Amino acid sequence: MDENKNIEESAEDVNEEISEETSKEDETESECNDTVSEQSALEDALKEANDKYVRLFAEYDNYRKRTTKEKTETYNNASAKCIENLLPVIDSFERSIEVECSDENFKNGMTMIFNQLKDFLNKMNVTEVDALGAEFDPNVHNAISQQDGTDYASNHVCTVFQKGYKIGDKLIRPAMVAVAI
Repeated sequence: MDENKNIEESAEDVNEEISEETSKEDETESECNDTVSEQSALEDALKEANDKYVRLFAEYDNYRKRTTKEKTETYNNASAKCIENLLPVIDSFERSIEVECSDENFKNGMTMIFNQLKDFLNKMNVTEVDALGAEFDPNVHNAISQQDGTDYASNHVCTVFQKGYKIGDKLIRPAMVAVAI
């Protein structure tokens, strides 16, 4: 009987140990599940933060490009406006050089000033609109008359009254022309 009692006590001890191990395993498994869920939550938060960062970076890059473009356009518009206001002076210089003058020193001085103005226009990327002999283009020519009996083909510019100018590809002033019929 003592032996049965010892066996029963040993069996109870083993059952208690198994119960304790099972509860420890359950606790470990529960802790593992908690860690996995925390890790998943952290990964989601990281993805969200990364997404916000990428969007913010793209927004900033677009802002930078837009402001750079606006600055360039503002500069080009200001340059075009300045050149446009200078063109009547250049026209006057051209006309004054074409007029006969008895004082050669005065004429040479006017020519030198005019050449300086032309050099300035070249530095500013200002070019004349091709007009005389070119086919009429309403985008760059302003026809103010038509002429019969010219040496030019029909619908071609036969006389230029005022030169036209472009800065880069932007038209500053169209050329005033007469077109052959």
